[in-house]
Amino acid sequence: MKTNIFYSLIFFLLVPYLLSAQSKETAINTFINNPQLKHASIGICVKDLSGKAIVAYNADKSYTPASVLKVVTTATALEILGEDYRYKTNLGEEDSKENHIIVHGYGDPTLGTEHLNNTPTEFLSQWVQKIKSYADTTKPVDITVIDDYFGYEGISQRWIYQDMGNYYAAATYGISIFDNTYNLYFNTMRRDTCPVIVRSEPEINLSFHNTMTLNTTGRDNGYIHGEPLSVNRLLTGNIPAGRTNFRIKGDIPNPGLYLGEMLAERLSDIGFTINKVETSYERYNKEMYTHNRTNIQENVFYTRLSYPLKDIVRETNVRSNNHYAEHLIRTIGRARNADIYISPLDEGVEKVKEFWKTEGLDTNSLSMFDGSGLAPSNAVSPLFMCDLLVYMQTKSKYKETFLHSLPQAGKEGTVLNRLKGTRLVGKVYMKSGSIYGVQCFSGYYINGEKRYAFTVMVNKFTGPRSQVIKAIDKLLLSLF
Repeated sequence: MKTNIFYSLIFFLLVPYLLSAQSKETAINTFINNPQLKHASIGICVKDLSGKAIVAYNADKSYTPASVLKVVTTATALEILGEDYRYKTNLGEEDSKENHIIVHGYGDPTLGTEHLNNTPTEFLSQWVQKIKSYADTTKPVDITVIDDYFGYEGISQRWIYQDMGNYYAAATYGISIFDNTYNLYFNTMRRDTCPVIVRSEPEINLSFHNTMTLNTTGRDNGYIHGEPLSVNRLLTGNIPAGRTNFRIKGDIPNPGLYLGEMLAERLSDIGFTINKVETSYERYNKEMYTHNRTNIQENVFYTRLSYPLKDIVRETNVRSNNHYAEHLIRTIGRARNADIYISPLDEGVEKVKEFWKTEGLDTNSLSMFDGSGLAPSNAVSPLFMCDLLVYMQTKSKYKETFLHSLPQAGKEGTVLNRLKGTRLVGKVYMKSGSIYGVQCFSGYYINGEKRYAFTVMVNKFTGPRSQVIKAIDKLLLSLF
């Protein structure tokens, strides 16, 4: 009799958990059998913060993560560099040459940024005043911008041609200016010609071959193509007709030289005579394969510090800022190897793998070719993502900074419209990731004592993206 009572009590206590497990299994089956995902590859992982698996479906398989890879980049940057790390940009004068102004960049992505409540051109006014108080206004000035801290490769070799030249694929150097982005404006009122280029902001001297056409859909399908450091740009695709001031965005191909020329113009306006403006590009390439490498001896008279890393990390994740992410992975690389002739991207990837392997994570599923997730060749498993997320909330001293760098679903950033109006608003912090045929989400569900890390990765879907996202929203509502 007592035995029957005991087993009845155990059964009674287990019923809620059994029903919960059954409900989750039903939710997974409903999701993977969605007609929109018939041809897709799907991976799902949910863990509680003890590391216990709650849900797993192909969790150890590798998938293209798109911008979800920024979770890996930003977490590693916090752990390696610290949340208070600041980039520096020095103003100096060459030791042996009077009035030779040196601008030496160390990879600050926030110089002149339009983000972080920054006034983009304010730093230029400050620099002009610093130079005016230091240099001799009666003698000609030379300006050299040293922008070789990350070398001059600029982009990942795994990025595709369609992306290069667009603002979201801006190249990364030791100097960044205005997010390495310009706006190109068009008048599309005429039907008998291609869209007419009106102006660029900021003004930039590029050569455009315009093959764009007009559409009546109202959609921006315009692209700017071009190689890093080249002034030649090809315009393709189509943009809406009937507009007097339509804008698309491209990348500033040579930000170091552009900054030097802007600074020269500002100095000329206050009476300086400008002799020569150059970057370190020619010297870098000349000395790359020699053992006789020279360094300009600088007398630094001003150092500009960037926003702290914690702000840069939040901007990276909330807005899915590719430019910031690419600076972060290369900065991680420079922390591993300070030699400017060694690829900081390759070094950054190696450092990421080394760090997480040392911390006990299985990195075999991780293949990184950039820091932003733009390369379609990137790969990672939902399991690795969940393990990293668990680590960042249980072992990292930057756990609060990292958690709040992820946008809240239904409230902000790239997940502003996700789970909106549902009971999960304010309780889900997650990074989204999307490129062609890829839709992923990775983050946390936080509701009192209920704290879970999750990752959902969908690759090679053929249905409308909107329907795939809707299905993922429904899955999350069923799981949590």
